[in-house]
Amino acid sequence: SWITSMKIINVIKSVIVGVPIGITILDSVGYVARVDGISMQPALNPHQHTTDYVFLNRWSVKSYEIKRGDIISLISPKDPSQKIIKRVVGVQGDVIATLSYKSHVVKIPEGHCWVEGDHTGHSMDSNNFGPVSIGLITAKASCIVWPPSRWQFIQSCLPDSRVPLNLTSKSIL
Repeated sequence: SWITSMKIINVIKSVIVGVPIGITILDSVGYVARVDGISMQPALNPHQHTTDYVFLNRWSVKSYEIKRGDIISLISPKDPSQKIIKRVVGVQGDVIATLSYKSHVVKIPEGHCWVEGDHTGHSMDSNNFGPVSIGLITAKASCIVWPPSRWQFIQSCLPDSRVPLNLTSKSIL
């Protein structure tokens, strides 16, 4: 009975130490999340019957150094209880030709970025709510971890049609 009570005490000690360490790792390093919807097709969930699970790297956004083309997770500016996943199209100082926003051209203010879903017209994004504070960014999508047929690192890339106007030779300002 003495040995049994020592085992129980050791298990309790392990839980007391292990739970905070696990929470710290999830908070600092990252976690796996399911991608819902079609807004990021074809990069994520390319087929109707496939649901991608991605590793969301929290470490990579600690310093708020995001780049154009990164796929990020952020708190929705429309519904703070919801997280959304979008591609960064513009960073502070960029001039963006919007797709359906109230202004045809927007200059991204300091501390903000412009995010869009890859599936134009099927995404609630900056074209609906404007530039997003970088403080809402929670993680960067690093790789697809499920299903196995889709295992891959996620590359940061920006379609030529979405390059900010200040980086192109054709400016409409």
